[in-house]
Amino acid sequence: MIWKIDFESEEAIYIQLRNQIIMGIAMEMIREGDSLPSVRQLADTIGINMHTVNKAYSVLRQEGFIRLDRRKGAVIALDIDRITEIQSLKRELSVLLARSICKNVSREEVHNIVDEIYNSYTVRG
Repeated sequence: MIWKIDFESEEAIYIQLRNQIIMGIAMEMIREGDSLPSVRQLADTIGINMHTVNKAYSVLRQEGFIRLDRRKGAVIALDIDRITEIQSLKRELSVLLARSICKNVSREEVHNIVDEIYNSYTVRG
């Protein structure tokens, strides 16, 4: 997987890293049971502090995307509870939709955007 960190972004680096891993899972670039690079290895590859990678991995573990194994390190393990995920999605979408409504984005435009993004992740069938 190619790691792209925008050091000029206002978004925290650990969040950028977390998001890339989640998108990699959704796009099947990384799969259930795959090991992620070690904290030190990934930090060296990207050129960031090990604590930043550790924080990203910690958040991913808390969210149910990875498990930490003493021998294998961070391993993709998708154990997200569906109901919890739907509630989280509703909370996050509520804010995004409110922002869009304030900027006069139409319902049709929102649906088209959601369909486009969803379809980009569901190529696998």
